[in-house]
Amino acid sequence: MKLDPRIRRTRQMLFKAFQDLLTEKTFQLITVQDIAERSTLNRATFYDHFTDKFALLEAMMGERFEALIAARIAGNEGTCEASLRQLILAACDFLAEVSSGCQKHQRQFEPMVESQVKAVMRESLLAGLRSHGAQNPELKATMVSWAITGAALQWSREKKTSADELADAVLPTVHTALRAGE
Repeated sequence: MKLDPRIRRTRQMLFKAFQDLLTEKTFQLITVQDIAERSTLNRATFYDHFTDKFALLEAMMGERFEALIAARIAGNEGTCEASLRQLILAACDFLAEVSSGCQKHQRQFEPMVESQVKAVMRESLLAGLRSHGAQNPELKATMVSWAITGAALQWSREKKTSADELADAVLPTVHTALRAGE
């Protein structure tokens, strides 16, 4: 879905203001009024786009992850397996980036980050599966997005191997799951 440039610009202004505020205050102390003032928009405009600061954070994380996937896949278009590998690496990159942020406040955001990674990855997988006429694309996309996210989360906590090694370990399993029942 293509967003109107004005909507995209407003959202980016809100994201930037929110991001700047997060460097100055904890999430709990940031108010919608703070975000509106910092972005030079009014509260009504904020509420036209988001229900609350949690929805803003969720959208910001989702868009960041989507951009990361697009950047990784754009440079590596080819086979489905190559794209799948880039998807795994994008999850690792994103989760490593998020976990390198403010460590003591990270745990409260982990469920939301995990949810966004699963949702964005599921949509990406679903598009590919549908374009290939796969059987049960919704189920396969859900299973694989959960498997990749779980493996990448575990990797981001432990970092016992490189992201490439994780991708090598995960790829055969998720590739088999995607091909099941063809």
